[in-house]
Amino acid sequence: MTLDSLRLVRNFLFRTAAISLAFNYTSILVTFAFWDTWSGLTSQWFHVEALSRAAMLNFFVAIKFYIGFVLLAPALALHWTIKREMRKGA
Repeated sequence: MTLDSLRLVRNFLFRTAAISLAFNYTSILVTFAFWDTWSGLTSQWFHVEALSRAAMLNFFVAIKFYIGFVLLAPALALHWTIKREMRKGA
């Protein structure tokens, strides 16, 4: 793999992580801001007795772990690899 292709993959992972974090925080804000309204609507539509805030919080935490370990960690590893290769080549 060339250094340019490693840079491309690294930049893709960094940007995907940044967009995912922004989307996740926006989703958290909107969900918990309108919780009372949406809780009643989803209970009627899906015939669910009660939705728990803990379950939603668990879902958002799982998304953050995914972003951190699947997107951000490989991007950082590629970043450090590219820096080392550039120092070796220079």
